[in-house]
Amino acid sequence: MTPPEAPDHTPGIQPPAVSVCIKTLTKRPDFLRAAQARRQGTASMMVQARDRRDEDPTIRVGFTCSKKVGNAVARNRAKRRLREAARAVLPEAGRKGFDYVLIGRAEATASRPFEALKNDLRYALSRLHQIKT
Repeated sequence: MTPPEAPDHTPGIQPPAVSVCIKTLTKRPDFLRAAQARRQGTASMMVQARDRRDEDPTIRVGFTCSKKVGNAVARNRAKRRLREAARAVLPEAGRKGFDYVLIGRAEATASRPFEALKNDLRYALSRLHQIKT
């Protein structure tokens, strides 16, 4: 049996999950360093932002949800929504050389309208970048 062909990327269709200029945080020390940095809460999420102060121009982002959000299905749904919001907003509102951690909130992240979720992320990023560190 031969494997299926990969779908062609047609113009007008957005790339999967994360953009080229954004990388995903996977290591625990990166999350811990971001937890020590600035944070801004909104109705649907908590955003932590850390300036890496290095020469790497990429934006890195991590996603997390505690068990307060719900069972594994609810946590994964909340993280999928956060990933899509980050993919849409961070290339325009994020800053190069920053690490961001998006933390889902119980009930709110999964149920909030998607446009409001993106607006919450834009608001949090604008507040985090207002204050010079």
